[in-house]
Amino acid sequence: MKLMHRGLFCTGIVVSACMVAFAQTPAPQAPAAAGRGAAAPRLVLSVSSPAWPDGGEVPTLNAGRGGNKSPAFEFHWTLGPNPGAAPETLQTYAVIFHDIENSSNKGTTDTLHWSAFNIPGAAKGLPEGLGPGELPDGTKNGPGIMARGGNPGSYFGPGAGPGPFHHYIFEFYALDTKLELAATATRDDLLKAMEGHVIGKAAYTGRFHATPQ
Repeated sequence: MKLMHRGLFCTGIVVSACMVAFAQTPAPQAPAAAGRGAAAPRLVLSVSSPAWPDGGEVPTLNAGRGGNKSPAFEFHWTLGPNPGAAPETLQTYAVIFHDIENSSNKGTTDTLHWSAFNIPGAAKGLPEGLGPGELPDGTKNGPGIMARGGNPGSYFGPGAGPGPFHHYIFEFYALDTKLELAATATRDDLLKAMEGHVIGKAAYTGRFHATPQ
């Protein structure tokens, strides 16, 4: 009985040791799938302008207190670090230009200076000095300061008086549709119509204040 007990005791030690050794042996790792975790590059819209550098001071030529000419812009599409072609689904562009320092009617909505939509998707940018109303290429000037009172919409540049700079933002939207909107549409109408159709977005900023006399 003692031998059997000792044998069982020894066998138990061996089994326990084997279990410990097995538990300490790391499980083999499955090879990582090739490319896992690496996001595929996507097409991104950006804009540039010869009028002023992004974030710079808006020239008097493009200000409402000056020449009041809309600035020229160039559209760019990139795929990762490389230039890319515009998406095949691109139909039109739209632009919304607003002064984020101003609030309207004591509310949270800022001042919309100008908007334009149905800019052809084949366009490589916007020329300087766009005219008012609906243009020959189908571009429509939409809601903004100049469109108030039923007047034809047109660009209206920065007009902040002397004092702190105001910050102005041009928001560009690439859309997979042509907007069925009248030129008299409101800002809310325009935003609602674009919802669900935005395939690219970019922004360009400028600062302006009038020079003290």
